[in-house]
Amino acid sequence: MNWLQMNEDLNFRKLINGSECPEKLKYDFNKSGELRHVDTNEPFLFNYQNSYDSNHKRYQVLGHLITQYIYELLEKTCRLQKICIPTYAAPNEHSSCFFMSENALTNCSTLVVLLQDQGNFRAGQWGQRTIIHEGLQHGSQVPFITMALECSWGVMVLNPNDNVIDLKMEEECLRHSVKEESTCMPQLAWTIPKRDSSSPEEHTTYVWDHFISKSTAGNVAFIAHGYGGLVFVNLLMQRTLEVMNKVYAVALIDSTHHTMHQTRGNSQVQEWILKHCREWVSNSKPLDKSIGCLLKVDCPTVSTGTEKYCLAPSSSLQSIFKYLKSKRKIGTKTCFIRSPIVTRSKRIMEKV
Repeated sequence: MNWLQMNEDLNFRKLINGSECPEKLKYDFNKSGELRHVDTNEPFLFNYQNSYDSNHKRYQVLGHLITQYIYELLEKTCRLQKICIPTYAAPNEHSSCFFMSENALTNCSTLVVLLQDQGNFRAGQWGQRTIIHEGLQHGSQVPFITMALECSWGVMVLNPNDNVIDLKMEEECLRHSVKEESTCMPQLAWTIPKRDSSSPEEHTTYVWDHFISKSTAGNVAFIAHGYGGLVFVNLLMQRTLEVMNKVYAVALIDSTHHTMHQTRGNSQVQEWILKHCREWVSNSKPLDKSIGCLLKVDCPTVSTGTEKYCLAPSSSLQSIFKYLKSKRKIGTKTCFIRSPIVTRSKRIMEKV
């Protein structure tokens, strides 16, 4: 993938020049999508000054700029639409958002939903630290989005970590006096949960109810990384029949879900997970080799071909899409209905 060509309409340096500390962030993405110093071509260095606070603030600014840059990539390069939620949010409300392709709701046979791990990164990123140290090819979701669009599939990129409005009041407090720092309230006290998106679980359920479930796509697939796997199983339990009837395949990557605990002994759901899910786990075995002896035996588990957690999504990219295509070709889906409640009187009548 030629990132230089893909990013020709975007300028990461322009974002940096408009930031709080442009002189300390002389970095840009090269044609391989790697973050490099514009003068020395060296990778990003955290220890810029002998001050952890200054370096940490610089790192936070870089992370914020990367979020802005990825959002622009999703909109301008991948041609995805940014959708603000909740749908009834006021024009000036600080709401959450997610991204989807133009035909995701009305004109695609297959819809792929990307669900990231938990962290301080936002939509379009598998991991912010991975982007900084390994490049866009490994840390961003753009290669997954591109491959799905090349298959003429619809795409939804969820934003499960965009949960609060940060008022940054602690910075105001610190500016008054360092001595008064102990009297400042913790950062958590200065955040406001976003409506209908106060947690990854709430965000995902809202997008399911108002968008995914309304899509005309006959085949819906999820690709979930880390905590995203737990969030998907939570959705499965919250909207069991809808999910089982609409989702045909789930690709889990180093998922933190726990089937036995989350499904609460629901054998029908457990059988569905066994049939419709596959997990790729960080392991030194060659890609797609079966992995045994796991504590959580709930669906077929294979190797990503790397022991590095941060590289698991990019390493399994080709294998995941091969799996989604093969599951799609099977074509037949069982229609699940709610099991009737068997009452004591009914059992007596049956015996009679």
